[in-house]
Amino acid sequence: MKLFIFWLFFTFAIKCLVAQEKFDPVAWQAPYSLSLDGWGIERFPIPIDFAPKIPYKGVEDVRFTTGWSKPESDEYWSYAFLWYVEGTQKLEAKTIEKNLAMYFDGLVNRNIEKRALPKALIKKTKAQFKKLSKPEGEDVSTFNGTIQMVDYMGKKPIVLHATVHLKKCAGTDHTIIFHQFSPQERTAPIWAKLNGLWYSFRCTQ
Repeated sequence: MKLFIFWLFFTFAIKCLVAQEKFDPVAWQAPYSLSLDGWGIERFPIPIDFAPKIPYKGVEDVRFTTGWSKPESDEYWSYAFLWYVEGTQKLEAKTIEKNLAMYFDGLVNRNIEKRALPKALIKKTKAQFKKLSKPEGEDVSTFNGTIQMVDYMGKKPIVLHATVHLKKCAGTDHTIIFHQFSPQERTAPIWAKLNGLWYSFRCTQ
């Protein structure tokens, strides 16, 4: 019995290592074009380790503003990420709300001990979105909303304004879901930068 349990654990560990080794964020070549200039970059596989219940497979491609982690900056908490996911995905507001609530809850949870967050501060993320009657640009659909969450860097509540773009590149079996976030109102200059990033997106296949 002990040998069998050890074998199961060993097999599981090997599978986990293999899964981790499959994705190399440096070597991975994006099958699309999204500006790299002037942005902090991070890439990791989906399912996401801190939000594994988000039901997609693919890659998350993040772009951080230079002031993302600086409380004194007008770019604080302003960033974007693209989900390049398998299959043809159809989004509704409720789907986005559920996925992003899990996403930001996961981010907060992984920072509770690391940043010694007070228990009284920890609240569940609340996401609210509405689908625009007319999609922006060449989007299949566009959604605007807000994220009420815990700012684990500033140790206080924060509300992020958010836009989510759904796009399909011709000839591919993947879907593009592009997210933009900022605590700044949409009339603020940072949104010109975030929108410019999305406008720079190009399908390359």
